[in-house]
Amino acid sequence: MWTLSTPGDGVAVATYSNPEMNYFTLEAAQELGQLIESWHTDRSLRAIVLCGDGRSTGFITHFSVETLEQIASDPDAARDSAEVSRGYHALLDGLNRLPQAVIAAMNGDTMGGGFELSLACDIRIGQNGDHRYGLPEARLGIMPGGGGTQRLPRLIGPARALELVLRGRVVDPVEALRLGMVHELADDAVERATRVATEIAALPSTSVANIKTAVYQGTDTTLAEGLDIESDSFQNTMLSDDARERMRAYLAVPEPDRRAWLESDGRSPTGE
Repeated sequence: MWTLSTPGDGVAVATYSNPEMNYFTLEAAQELGQLIESWHTDRSLRAIVLCGDGRSTGFITHFSVETLEQIASDPDAARDSAEVSRGYHALLDGLNRLPQAVIAAMNGDTMGGGFELSLACDIRIGQNGDHRYGLPEARLGIMPGGGGTQRLPRLIGPARALELVLRGRVVDPVEALRLGMVHELADDAVERATRVATEIAALPSTSVANIKTAVYQGTDTTLAEGLDIESDSFQNTMLSDDARERMRAYLAVPEPDRRAWLESDGRSPTGE
């Protein structure tokens, strides 16, 4: 269901394929969990792109309703459904805690559990076209159980999120961009996501990992505690070899060229 490719140094693309509709399944979740575990310890990996196969209608259209209906129809399984939800939370928390940047290339319908997976990514790139993004669970008599009621309000605000989730409303890519559900749109989300991943992969991994720690842990606590987290993360970067090398390289650039250096990949004033 998941296949890996490595289009460039430090970048991995994980493609999901479950024809014809790209529904997410328990098997797919297990496979993704194994990938996440391997990524946590892979220091050669700097950025990850998650995408659909481009042949099906969705990136991850939504979680298999057949599986959910079977659980709901079994009284014992239904009573244990909170554990299914917690298991999905653990999977997506593991994805979110990866030290690498994770980019969702939403190249098709991305709803329900698929949209919740994208919310656990660091950057979401939508694709122009006849696609839908959102959390339609209320229309099935249930509610989001994979983090959607928690991550979406933190992303776009509780009022907007509540309206979307209460109505089970899904939106097209243009509306998703207006609401802040995606960062940008592209005609080819995978190509664009891979370019962004390549850009981030060229940056020091210590900076990327500590930025993620400061932002995610800091926004889940008070300002004072968040500032302490930032200070500790800042120290981690200052103690790295990359910091000394990069700052020395910047100082070696003539002052008129330094802005261009900052806009490049940091290897030369022109980025070449």
